[in-house]
Amino acid sequence: MYMDPILSPIASGDIARTMTQDFILKTSGLTKEFKGFIAVSDVNLGIQRGHIHALIGPNGAGKTTCFNLLTKFLSPTRGTIHFNGVEITRDEPAQIARRGVIRSFQISAVFPHLTVMENVRIALQRKLGVSYHFWRSPGVLNTLNARAMELLGHVGFADFADMVTAEMPYGRKRALEIATTLALDPELMLLDEPTQGMGHEDVERVMQLIKKVAANRTILMVEHNMKVVSGISDAITVLARGSVLAQGTYAEVSTNSLVIEAYMGSAEAALGSQERD
Repeated sequence: MYMDPILSPIASGDIARTMTQDFILKTSGLTKEFKGFIAVSDVNLGIQRGHIHALIGPNGAGKTTCFNLLTKFLSPTRGTIHFNGVEITRDEPAQIARRGVIRSFQISAVFPHLTVMENVRIALQRKLGVSYHFWRSPGVLNTLNARAMELLGHVGFADFADMVTAEMPYGRKRALEIATTLALDPELMLLDEPTQGMGHEDVERVMQLIKKVAANRTILMVEHNMKVVSGISDAITVLARGSVLAQGTYAEVSTNSLVIEAYMGSAEAALGSQERD
């Protein structure tokens, strides 16, 4: 469980324990202004290595803007970002990705007219840097095929390797995006609403997939489905109007008076709603 007594109004105050925790990513005073409008204000995050950390909040809370700052699709107005103890505030998006910080949509939406394995293989080409001379080396092709099948097996898609992606249900396509993200060998995965638009069965499948892939990496996710958040998150940060409102476990943030007020309802009703950023 992640708890930072400096950052969280609901923390226990155990400073000695907190200082021994291993944070893979930390931000200090992270702020983004757009022509006088403050979208993200003085955000201090500490993402503990090996944890699933959820970033939640009501509409307009700044969740997606925060994600864009972390992956450098936006540059902060002020503040710093550190990854593995190294400041990456001024890095370009490609540099961030090479360090091992991968956001799911960076691989993008899957290619609908390619097979499942071909989608994963394209991501592997990017990782290995063979995208433009791939045709010259049959040996590379075989290597990529083997690795692609390994990744598909890891996410339970081996039986669908030859299926054209357009024929897959929506939920499986979103799961395939996670598989293509894995192809880039991320140390920190950023998942932006991974279960959005899914039915119950698909949500359950993706929840289990996220838990599985988190076994040897760290995950930071923006998620609106509170069943997912409560079911798999080790720590939660709540944003409201661009600022950190609370941090802690689901049990802690769901009963926090500031969080309840921000969601304008009871803890159960508020945190069970389908908020959007």
